[in-house]
Amino acid sequence: MKRQLIAAVGVAAMVVGLAACGSDGKKADDAAKPKDYNGKTLTAWFMDGSASQAWQDGVKADFEKEFPGAKLNIQIQKWDGIGPKVTTALSEGSVDVLELGNTQTAGYAATGGLADLTKDKATLGGNDWAANLNESSVLEGKQYAAPWYFTNRSVIYNKELWTKAGIAAPPKTLDEYYADLEKLKATPGVSQAIYLPGQEWYTYFGLITSEGGKLVKKDGDKYVGNLSSPEAKAAFATYQKLASFSSAPKDKDEANPQQMTLFPKGDIASMIGLGWEAPAAKDMTADKWGVFPLPGKTADKPSGVFLGGSNLAVAQASKNQDLAKGFLKIALSDKFEGQVAASGLIPNKNSLNSQVVGDFAKAALAASVNGATTPNIAAWAGVENNPNPIKEFMTAVLQGGDYDATAKKYDEEITKRLAAKQ
Repeated sequence: MKRQLIAAVGVAAMVVGLAACGSDGKKADDAAKPKDYNGKTLTAWFMDGSASQAWQDGVKADFEKEFPGAKLNIQIQKWDGIGPKVTTALSEGSVDVLELGNTQTAGYAATGGLADLTKDKATLGGNDWAANLNESSVLEGKQYAAPWYFTNRSVIYNKELWTKAGIAAPPKTLDEYYADLEKLKATPGVSQAIYLPGQEWYTYFGLITSEGGKLVKKDGDKYVGNLSSPEAKAAFATYQKLASFSSAPKDKDEANPQQMTLFPKGDIASMIGLGWEAPAAKDMTADKWGVFPLPGKTADKPSGVFLGGSNLAVAQASKNQDLAKGFLKIALSDKFEGQVAASGLIPNKNSLNSQVVGDFAKAALAASVNGATTPNIAAWAGVENNPNPIKEFMTAVLQGGDYDATAKKYDEEITKRLAAKQ
């Protein structure tokens, strides 16, 4: 059977070769023509605020030029309630390409919703993707998405209050920052040296990364909570010291209330936030605030950070797999990743970091090399569901609970959630 198949392939190759060499040349011309994509439409979902109109227009133009006759239908989705919507679309095959939060990707890959891109990685430019940015796109050794853009939290500070406190420059180490916070705390007009609510677990996550630790560890063939580890404990000591300079609620996170609405009032000296949380010009002019990476223990290395961002994936049920992968190649090219960098976000390749613009983005970039994403486990999303055990743990310890006993309690809850069937 195998011999017959080989023979058949050989005969077919000869026929094609003879036809291509025909005297009229028509077959050769036809072979050189691009594939006809008339009537095909690629549906791509992007999240609100992720892709600028200029980026969308550029990608659309290049895609429709590369694939004559095909149309690109970009649809913008809201983050709120996106989970069930994505699940439905993946099962129905009503979307071809989609943007996924990097903490969501493993869950969709594990349920079979995403196409395996392992063999396409090099073609998509994946050999140059930054390893820590690509981590969330891989599950059990297979590539199910591509890293698109990232960002992380940095310290946003009120320049006028820092000058009033006699501080000439941003700190380079945590000890210097503690000393600055002491000065700010004693400065008239400063209500809080730093606004840091008790449940801002993204910053805590980064501090665990700084200590070389992880929120979750492998124990035999299962994953378990790791808050009881020495690294997590040391990281929390740092978080607790920073929080001691804040009067923010110990049982709230950065969104309750939105810290971005509090900082522009002018009496908070610093906060740890994302770029979109920095003051808008109408609330505080750009010359009145600055930004720096949260310092580390030594001046040569900022504290670790949680890398938040998005990946691009192809739906397994897509009937346009070739078009979808072609779209990814265009969207992830240096041309369009360069536009990502120019918009103030971190691109997926270190080679494009020189194109990053904006004070906040440059501060975030400096810390991103020490960044990590949440554990790449399909069940991880269940850990973040409310009530979030990490947040509850932080509040309990900040309110006086014994660290070790509290960590043990919430490690058990995290372990339970990680074991839940998806």
